[in-house]
Amino acid sequence: MKKHNLAFVDTETTGLDFDKHEIISIGCVIASQHWSSGKLKLTQLDEFEIKIKPTHIETADPQALRVNGYNEADWIFAYSLAEAMTEFSKKTKDCIFISHNLSFDAAFMDKAFKQTGVPNSMHYPRIDTISLAFAKLHNTEDLRYSLHSLCEHFGIKNSNAHTALADTRALFEIYQKLMLL
Repeated sequence: MKKHNLAFVDTETTGLDFDKHEIISIGCVIASQHWSSGKLKLTQLDEFEIKIKPTHIETADPQALRVNGYNEADWIFAYSLAEAMTEFSKKTKDCIFISHNLSFDAAFMDKAFKQTGVPNSMHYPRIDTISLAFAKLHNTEDLRYSLHSLCEHFGIKNSNAHTALADTRALFEIYQKLMLL
């Protein structure tokens, strides 16, 4: 696993239910990992955000759309889900999937791969930074494990929270801090 690149992934969706709602944006930071003197060093190789045109906007949760900043004008040139998953699969080939609240993002991504028939080209392990944060910081009093709380804890600025690429950039920084503990 140490030779594989890491794909830090965040999805923005039209709601919380992967059976009912859709991905409208995927953010990703790809990094190589190098071990030196027993410490992990990451080098960012790429970052991208893919906006996806929803096909069932009528089922969207209005609050989710507000939080994610969705508006039709900004999604006018968005990818179809199949185009998005094809592009994502190419860029993340053989990477290890890392996400904050992995069960949420993975459920939406797995559904999108299945729905489109695009093969998931990532390496099979997956890492959840909430679990990692709990394992490393469980003795920290009054710490919550949300992305926002961990950004505050580590002094990471995430000025455009709840957009896929901004949250992924923050996730990348949080992971680096957690791996130094």
